[in-house]
Amino acid sequence: MKEKGEMKKVKKVKDKVNDGQDDDPWWWLIQEGIRPSFLCISLFALLVRVAVGLHPYSGAGTPPKFGDYEAQRHWMEITLNLPPKDWYRNSSVNDLSYWGLDYPPLTAYQSYVHGVFLTTFDPDSVALFTSRGYESYLGKLLMRWTVLSSDVLIFFPAVLYFVLVYRSMRFGMGQNSDVAWHIAMILLNPCLILIDHGHFQYNCISLGLTIAAIAAALSQKDLVASMLYCLALNHKQMSAYFAPAFFGYLLGKCLRKKNPLLEVTKLVLMVMGTFAIVWWPYLQSKDAALAVLSRLAPFERGIYEDYVANFWCTSSVLVKWKKLYSTQSLRIFSLAATLITCLPSMVQQILAPSSKGFLYALLNSSFSFYLFSFQVHEKSILLPLLPLTLLALEESRSILWLTHFAMFSMFPLLHRDKLVLAYMALYALFILMYFAPCGPGGRCHGTKTLDNTQKTKRSVDFITSITFHPLVMGFLGLCSLILHVIYLTMHPPNKYPFLFEAVIMLICFSQFVLFTFYFNSKQWVLSKHLTSKDKQKKLI
Repeated sequence: MKEKGEMKKVKKVKDKVNDGQDDDPWWWLIQEGIRPSFLCISLFALLVRVAVGLHPYSGAGTPPKFGDYEAQRHWMEITLNLPPKDWYRNSSVNDLSYWGLDYPPLTAYQSYVHGVFLTTFDPDSVALFTSRGYESYLGKLLMRWTVLSSDVLIFFPAVLYFVLVYRSMRFGMGQNSDVAWHIAMILLNPCLILIDHGHFQYNCISLGLTIAAIAAALSQKDLVASMLYCLALNHKQMSAYFAPAFFGYLLGKCLRKKNPLLEVTKLVLMVMGTFAIVWWPYLQSKDAALAVLSRLAPFERGIYEDYVANFWCTSSVLVKWKKLYSTQSLRIFSLAATLITCLPSMVQQILAPSSKGFLYALLNSSFSFYLFSFQVHEKSILLPLLPLTLLALEESRSILWLTHFAMFSMFPLLHRDKLVLAYMALYALFILMYFAPCGPGGRCHGTKTLDNTQKTKRSVDFITSITFHPLVMGFLGLCSLILHVIYLTMHPPNKYPFLFEAVIMLICFSQFVLFTFYFNSKQWVLSKHLTSKDKQKKLI
């Protein structure tokens, strides 16, 4: 009788599991584990990238300087035909006024490698001088392939590494469909795809290195994390948006170990060693190093360009910063504002480092830089979006709303690049993926992440009620739709030629500020509810 009773219990459990699988339409995708599901989603994400690459790019057919596509091609031309010591120096063979190299050395090395690839199949595309404005079909195809290969070799493996680490820490992944949905949210981020494979850049490299560094830090490989983050920083200086979070989290962990001074020394040596290797060609003389540094901080361009949805550009409607203050004063203002706004998040991680708190700190520090630092571009919104996609399961509503406004803030830029069709297609794909049945964004688990944060609800309730109130969301969503239509069908008044861009900027800025308050509050409240695992962990 006992055996029959036990058999019935086992059968009930199996039936329950099978019912759960039947209710989960993505079960077939993840039944074999994370890696097969990652492979399937990666192949689809790759096809989406190829499709976007069929559209125009920044500066297509618009001489004399063209756009970002020509900048990247020109850097391949320069690095391939000149010695490293001349890459950052103005000369008769390297006119820095024509898309001079203004990213750190790792970008230069990447340009050299891609230049070797291009010259193998189409030497004319990277020939010194004569290749300026080169736009042959083969040249475009090869350039697109360099971005795709960078994605496949760096960004995709980094995402897999992070998902495996995140899954092992059980931050909130319940059903198997949650894993697939999380992978899709990261790999099919519409903003990153539009900028890298439409507009044309290589953010996938620096962001991929950053994701790998985050995964390494979460898995207690602090030295590896330091090295990978330094590589990201040496590929694009905008990776400094994450510096306060990395500094606070790693320092906080070191202070909790038995020999803090030794641990800090090891991190410092790793950072110095990585920088020394990357910068070695420019450490031979002071002038060479200063030549590179001067290119990385183009203060002469002013505190902002175009209509980016940050504090300086938005407030310039009322305060004419460029006319009232010198560049030196604005540098000090922006530095002070950035440090003040990112300091609380960094201090919290120094005092109470935690894995989840670290992810929120990355989000908060990057938003501080986006809103207040000097010379921010529309494309810089990719940096706050990165940690948000990593927190997609925790912040399912936030990723929907913030991705919407991130795309909206870049709409004028993408419109100039003739990427409206790709913009609409990727936005529609993102919405379909977000509301996939039984994913955290869908109906079956739509309230899951809210339940996980009930303990913190009281402290952030006011900001949440404003940010996610149905009426507010409905009104802003309607305004966004109307502005899209107006921007595409109407011309602004002659007296205010950038009126539409200014309105888009104001709406997006207001949302970014609300999210900044929300995420900072969330990080501090979460510090009071650290898991017992984080509290009791003994670091050696």
